[in-house]
Amino acid sequence: MNTLAIELNEVLRETPVFRLLSDFGKRIYFPHGIISQSAEAKKAAVKADGTIGMAYSDGKPLILPAIKRYLPDFEPSEIVAYAPTAGNEKARELWKKMLLRKNPSLDADYISLPVVTSGVTAGISCTADIFLNSGQTILSAAPAWDNYHLIFEDRRGGVMRGIEFFDDDGRFDIQKIRKAIMEEARKGSVRIILNFPNNPTGYSPSISEAHALVECISEAAESGADVMVICDDAYFGFFYEDDIYKESIFSLLSSLHKRVLAIKTDGPTKEDYCWGFRLAMVTIGSKGLRTEHFNALTTKFMGAIRSSVSCANTLAQSLFLRACDDDTTAAAQAVFFDILKDRYNAVKQFTQAHKNHPRLSPMPFNSGYFMCLRCNGVDAGWLRRELLEKHGIGVIAFGGEYIRVAFSSIEKELIPAVFTAIYDTALSAPA
Repeated sequence: MNTLAIELNEVLRETPVFRLLSDFGKRIYFPHGIISQSAEAKKAAVKADGTIGMAYSDGKPLILPAIKRYLPDFEPSEIVAYAPTAGNEKARELWKKMLLRKNPSLDADYISLPVVTSGVTAGISCTADIFLNSGQTILSAAPAWDNYHLIFEDRRGGVMRGIEFFDDDGRFDIQKIRKAIMEEARKGSVRIILNFPNNPTGYSPSISEAHALVECISEAAESGADVMVICDDAYFGFFYEDDIYKESIFSLLSSLHKRVLAIKTDGPTKEDYCWGFRLAMVTIGSKGLRTEHFNALTTKFMGAIRSSVSCANTLAQSLFLRACDDDTTAAAQAVFFDILKDRYNAVKQFTQAHKNHPRLSPMPFNSGYFMCLRCNGVDAGWLRRELLEKHGIGVIAFGGEYIRVAFSSIEKELIPAVFTAIYDTALSAPA
């Protein structure tokens, strides 16, 4: 094992983090190679810097005129230069300030400076690399975003254990969730991913449900288990009902217990309507970690990033910083939110008016971009194909049982017609 990895492991050895690390997580480190040596040279090489593989002229990166012409207000370094492995320092600091503003109960003493990744998917994947070994179990809601299976099972060789978060009456089933968590806790450690607002269901817990869920995790930690919770907050902030817990559950988990490690993955990709930027943040939280522990774990994330995508997109980070500093941003965000909330309300109105449909049952939804229909006596794959081929309507089938509809991408005026087609087509399904 590399001596740098050994040094990081020694820093973390007395914490639950070390016990939760995967084999890869123990091996990974950030090398004192090109990137770190270039960072040193950037500060001290006043005469000439021959460390980084970029081309400069007059102290600025060379840039094609065709590219610069479309971005006249940006310096070449904001467009084509490599970003630091952990991300633009200003973007990282700004995101932490935004986290604290959006989550008033979040304690700054128990969280790290965020690390920038190439989208939420990359953040979750890096976390899985560091904390999930082949054969280890990770709990998730069922149904779950299909990329979880690719990341945790197909890529890492782990075992996803799905928990149906709702009972037969559509209530948040905290007892079922608790049972699964405590069964894992008896093995000595728990790994779970919580995704609110959820993809595909579009559900976020109420205030009481969020606290009950956190109490389950606290109970597992109190029993002596080490608990790692990934908070997939890709759709954070899209809350459409008053009784929803409107902070990230990361706020409660990051200062919950010394045995609880919370990893928040989020970013402007969804929150700020810049999906193709592939820009996200990973923030570490734990009551049991001090600055040196956060730094060591951040360094391991940097090693995971360096060994995969090297660094996140520079231009995306520069544009994000400019957008945050623009006077029009807050007003535009409010307008866009209202557009999505109107679409949500239109779907809610339709489903409530058709609640006795014999073949489709909406799962609870109150937030995010999506809603999910449970299919009763009709194959979801068949329904998806019929809607696409005969009506020109695209939806996603999850297995044979669920249909996900992204109301976020459907104009409000079209929602009644789209859902009428979905419901009527389901009635025509073969027995």
